[in-house]
Amino acid sequence: MENNQYNILLYYCYAKIENPEEYREQHHLFCVENNIRGRIIISDEGLNGTVSGLKEDCEKYMAYVHGDPRFAKTEFKIDEHDKHAFTKIHVRYKPEIVHSALRHLDPNVKTGKHLDPEEFKKLKDQEDVVILDVRSNYEHELGRFKNALTLDIDNFRDFPEKVKELEHLKNKKVLTYCTGGIKCEKASAFLLEQGFEDVYQLHGGIIKYGMEAGGEDFEGKCYVFDNRIAVDVNKVNPKVISTCHVCGTNSDRMVNCANPSCNAHIPMCEECGWKMEGACSDDCKENPEKRPYDGTGYYQKNTNGYNPYKGLKRPSVKEQITKLEGEPNNS
Repeated sequence: MENNQYNILLYYCYAKIENPEEYREQHHLFCVENNIRGRIIISDEGLNGTVSGLKEDCEKYMAYVHGDPRFAKTEFKIDEHDKHAFTKIHVRYKPEIVHSALRHLDPNVKTGKHLDPEEFKKLKDQEDVVILDVRSNYEHELGRFKNALTLDIDNFRDFPEKVKELEHLKNKKVLTYCTGGIKCEKASAFLLEQGFEDVYQLHGGIIKYGMEAGGEDFEGKCYVFDNRIAVDVNKVNPKVISTCHVCGTNSDRMVNCANPSCNAHIPMCEECGWKMEGACSDDCKENPEKRPYDGTGYYQKNTNGYNPYKGLKRPSVKEQITKLEGEPNNS
């Protein structure tokens, strides 16, 4: 019997933050004091995170987020796990909560119509519907909805340029989806801006669809941004669609290349994983910086001397100027 004492939380919220750096420090401190680990982005336009912790600590964290009126509407996707999914806590300020090159769009003003998982399930197979995956190549190559249209993009910031290839679909109902819903907020808003009139998004993304609708017709696994790398979604009619990067056999086992300068996200069967020592090619296998392969294909950064308070308090611009003015002039 699994001892799932931990939760993994996936969430985002578009909401104006007047002093994001000040809030970032407060948020970071709360995470440290409550043993929450993961990656959180704080921006002028909101917050976005994937974190893990003991169930009781995650309850405190969700109450903390919901207790702020700006983020009261935040929806958490909650998964159970037997341990932390992260080894560190990082709370960073960035200009956007997901890098999109679409900073002018505010999903609180205009975005695609939200569909809950059951609504998406009923609509996705209709004749005048196009299911659009807005994720990157390595994500949709591992798993995607049956009959979904995918785009050749390495990063979400490439999405706007690729929309030019979809002009012929403007008379269709376009159903967008991604991992947890955040990319669809901007993607569907951009489609509307470009003249698409009937645009929808899967609310809560693939993760919520798997939890509430059984994951039917999602083929393969869903890539996630924690040490699990990939998770099962479909409990109804699962199917493996990805193939081993090395030998070509069917495999939904996802790894990161052991060569840190490559770090490609690729499917690789267990046999090839050990044969290639976690590397995606012979060149990467021979790289002197290659990381030791432990059979998982996931590489934690060195945590020796890790201080969870690092980055908690950063000097203000005024403090930096004062410090510089007080230093001796050695010119």
